[in-house]
Amino acid sequence: MPYLGGEEMVRELRRALCNPNVQSDHLRYRNTILKVIRVMSQGVDVSGLFSEVVKACATVDVVQKKLVYVFLCSYASLNPDLSLLVINTLRKDCHDANPMVRSLALRNMTNLRLPDLVEYVEQPLTAGLRDRAACVRRVAVLGWAKLHNLQPHSDIDATVVNELYSLLRDPDPVVMVNCLRALEEILKEEGGVAINKAIAHHLLNRLKECDVWGQCEVLRVLQRYKPQSEDELFDILSLLDSSLLSPHAPVMAATLSLFLNLCSGLPATSASALERAQGPLLAACGSATRELKFTALCHIQLLLRSLPGSMGAHYKRFFCGYAEPAFIKQRKMQVLVELVNDDNVVSVLDELKGYCTDVNTDTAQAAISAVGRIGRSYSDRCLEILTGLLGLKQEHITSAVVQTVRDLVWVCPQCSDTVCLALEGCEEALQDSQGRQALLWLLGVRGERVSGAPYVLEAFIDSVRSELSPGVKTELLTATVRMFLCRPAEMQDMLGRLLHYCIEEETDMCVRDQALLYYRLLHRGIQETQRVLQGRRSDPSLGVLICRPAEPISRWARSFNTLEPLRQEPAEPGSSNPGVPDRMTFDSKPTNHLSEHLDPGQDEEGVTESSGLLLPWPPAGPRPAPLTLSLSPALSPEKFESLWLRRRDPHAGRGSDEARKEEDFVCAEERLHSPAALGCSPQGLQAALQLVNIQMLAFTPQHALPWRVYLYTHTRRGHASATPGTTLVLGELLYSGEAERKDGDGGDEEDRQAVQGEGKEWRADDLGGNGPSERGKGRRDGEGGMRVRVKQRPRDDEAVAAFLSVLTTVLRTLSAERA
Repeated sequence: MPYLGGEEMVRELRRALCNPNVQSDHLRYRNTILKVIRVMSQGVDVSGLFSEVVKACATVDVVQKKLVYVFLCSYASLNPDLSLLVINTLRKDCHDANPMVRSLALRNMTNLRLPDLVEYVEQPLTAGLRDRAACVRRVAVLGWAKLHNLQPHSDIDATVVNELYSLLRDPDPVVMVNCLRALEEILKEEGGVAINKAIAHHLLNRLKECDVWGQCEVLRVLQRYKPQSEDELFDILSLLDSSLLSPHAPVMAATLSLFLNLCSGLPATSASALERAQGPLLAACGSATRELKFTALCHIQLLLRSLPGSMGAHYKRFFCGYAEPAFIKQRKMQVLVELVNDDNVVSVLDELKGYCTDVNTDTAQAAISAVGRIGRSYSDRCLEILTGLLGLKQEHITSAVVQTVRDLVWVCPQCSDTVCLALEGCEEALQDSQGRQALLWLLGVRGERVSGAPYVLEAFIDSVRSELSPGVKTELLTATVRMFLCRPAEMQDMLGRLLHYCIEEETDMCVRDQALLYYRLLHRGIQETQRVLQGRRSDPSLGVLICRPAEPISRWARSFNTLEPLRQEPAEPGSSNPGVPDRMTFDSKPTNHLSEHLDPGQDEEGVTESSGLLLPWPPAGPRPAPLTLSLSPALSPEKFESLWLRRRDPHAGRGSDEARKEEDFVCAEERLHSPAALGCSPQGLQAALQLVNIQMLAFTPQHALPWRVYLYTHTRRGHASATPGTTLVLGELLYSGEAERKDGDGGDEEDRQAVQGEGKEWRADDLGGNGPSERGKGRRDGEGGMRVRVKQRPRDDEAVAAFLSVLTTVLRTLSAERA
């Protein structure tokens, strides 16, 4: 027997196909072609048999035709000239009396995908749209979509488009759905198929005739239709009511997505639809298909953002099964955390305690993290579990527990005593860098409560030369300096050795620069060092995860039934490392607390696609995309000056929209009552503003008058890569030390008055409530002497309001800290 894949095998197949005795026996001939297809499916190149297989196309045997067409569609692109020989046979089969043969011929004519054959295919496809057999019409409709995909830049005849629109009323539901898909592909550049009232009501009335995927396609297309009246809206919702409880998860998800899109202005109706969809979503969580189960869990997390705790009675449905994969277990634990209440907290913690020792390290660490998040509301029960896990002395468990209690101490400082008692001896089981960093942070912040903390740090200092992680070294520096401030006698020699190594021998520049910073800071004195390093040791303003307030449905309705919930991790109040979030989001309304704006859970890369249960992103709702501040692209001082000094031409035509878009606008001017912020050093103010992505470019000396600060930022709407939503905002903080004029005064007059104050100085007591800065007659109650002026390009009033809100919050926060 010839070797599989060898030339001898191909030669033997060619001899069999050319043998007259084989060709005369239909069964042997079919079996020979079947052998060719079998060899081709095993990866053997049998393109050399193309001409022999083409001859087998002329037969009345439907099975043999299917086998030959499979071969031709696979190798037609390699033999375009020989493929022309098949066209005549295919066109002849398009007129066969058997509808199965006609549909088979049409399908394979379009599957050849050869541009040279387009002119031969158009006429059979046009005739196929009017064929009496539904199976032929189905293939012909999709054939036009394939033809357009083959030549995307060619224009499709308007007659064909009209024919496809008319086939939306075809009695066969599959033909109707295929028409929707074909029109979506052909009219992609025009926004897809146009849905008017007649088409929308026709599709809704025939929805139940379609199969599962046909219903999903119809529901997706209907999201473009906007009802013309409230009565029509509720008529549509009544027709969709039964689909909302469909046993098929894709249909239920598509229906709920359409509900949320139609009811964007009716929050009560949207909430009612979410409550009704809880049953099908819970049923999907018990599916045997792990992909469907994971998707349902992700969408349940979306639902819980607006209905927190609504599934608390069904918390046992989210207990993990032994044979479930790790990614489903982790997602179930995230849902369990959100369902915890006073009634089920004991049961949930007992279940999570069993997962903490799972053989899969990722599952065990996720369970420990879940216990820590529950500990923000039920600290006593959770600390008992976490401290008990430290006794196991397993590396991955100890590391996860230390990181979890570090975050717990940051949010709940009342847990510090229990945590400090449990830390004794756990450093021996820590091998990964994240765990060691967490332990060093705890020793630096709460080390005075740990009796053996200096000796633990000494072990780290002695082995610093073999330490590979720069993060551990920088955390060790901070912890050692903080411990020195608490217990100087024990730490003096250790601190000296560590600083000497990091300054003289360390090769990492970040570690070396931090060591130099601490060295120079210690030279300024102990009081200055304490003022810098002994700051806040916890942040209760981060909030808790349990019983969080309900979000508006409109915030996440656009991402329902898309891939976005699967790609993004759920937003959590606390990050893995205590610190400052990288990005911030906000509403365009003033607020007194900067922490209300911080949102570390925003994802900068979100792409919406369609796959499986998920369907494309519905049209935008009435709620605008969130605004974010960004320092990119950077702005040079020269560019800032040219933009700031630019004046609009007073003789320019007011009706010129383009001129208004190109010019800068003086959008806002406010007086701020935050006098203590003026006492901050420029470096401190610059650091505070950089935390919220506002950059200072220039400032006057601290006690000079007038006191000015120039700053800028970029506001972005939606994703960070969305360039069209970017607005450049320029700002000026001004304190002249004199009473401000009335609101009607112009900006240039105010600038001249401020310049007249050059050379004066203000004292710290002038910033209080009784200083000379409050003697002006034009000042109202509650107004301070500081003003902020803003310019922007292009104009966006919401962006300016948001910028002023954040800037005001920063200044008031600085004033509160100095008070």
